[in-house]
Amino acid sequence: MYNKVKLDKSLYSITGKSFTQALSVLDPDENYAGTELAGLDAYERQLKRFDIKVSGKDCDRVEKFFVTSESAVLFPEFVRRMIKQGMNEASIIGDIAAAATYTDSMDYRSMSVTVSGSDTGVAQGGQLPSTNVRLASSAQALTKFARKLNCSYESIRKQRLEAFGVILRSLGAQLSRAANKLAVTALANGITPDSIAGDSITYADLAAFWASMGDFDMTVMVCSPEVMAKILALDEMKFCVSDYMANGKVKTPYGVTLVKCSAVTDGRIIGLDSSCAGEMIYGTDIIVDYDKLISTQCDEIAASVTVGFSKLMSDAVKVLATE
Repeated sequence: MYNKVKLDKSLYSITGKSFTQALSVLDPDENYAGTELAGLDAYERQLKRFDIKVSGKDCDRVEKFFVTSESAVLFPEFVRRMIKQGMNEASIIGDIAAAATYTDSMDYRSMSVTVSGSDTGVAQGGQLPSTNVRLASSAQALTKFARKLNCSYESIRKQRLEAFGVILRSLGAQLSRAANKLAVTALANGITPDSIAGDSITYADLAAFWASMGDFDMTVMVCSPEVMAKILALDEMKFCVSDYMANGKVKTPYGVTLVKCSAVTDGRIIGLDSSCAGEMIYGTDIIVDYDKLISTQCDEIAASVTVGFSKLMSDAVKVLATE
């Protein structure tokens, strides 16, 4: 049972397993099918074991993790989960990446896809049109993004876990914005932008940009907050407010999702077919220094993630200059 599991910091250092996965080996989820604990994972059951409440009106303070040496082992995973949540909330990768690849290397050699030939039909004995897949000419180095939160134990021990979680989620959001910038830079790299017809963007410009992708289906437009505000101010967009109220996404009347990203600069819009344009590469998940965090005298919280982004099909990405 979960209350008999021996907690030790070595659970963080098992190759190929996260802390929660290592816990699940000792305390399998299937043992709780049909019980009141069925909705909890192995880590959440340990929080219940030590009566640690991380949110709500009865939320505990940071020092609750350090009542015993075993409960202290749970603190790094709390930190990692909060940072991960902040990353997920700020990330646009789910809107723009067609695939996610995980590697244990510090570089990655992606694929290059080109299409040749005509789709008008093949004459007898004629050459078949082809889709050519090759490895990229060189390996892409993955980028490590890291942030450090300087905080003595004395400064955080009396803080409520829910409030401290806000700080950790903010740290995660900063990491995610760096990854967003890496992705949109890779998508736009090497593409000559189209231009708008006049001095300011119009609904007709957006429609023409959407139609310019040809065989691919432009499903997403990524733009800066300033450009997105101009688009939302167009008369034709006023009927799309209900979409945002329903699901937090803004779509044009012809179904393109607008994604806000401050990393897109110079008044540009990146349009893409999100089903095939790019691939997100993860060298690591969120990493925190568990050894320091288990000590009550920690003076910093460091987190990092190693990622890369590869453009798979160049014709599935276009750029529009609005300035």
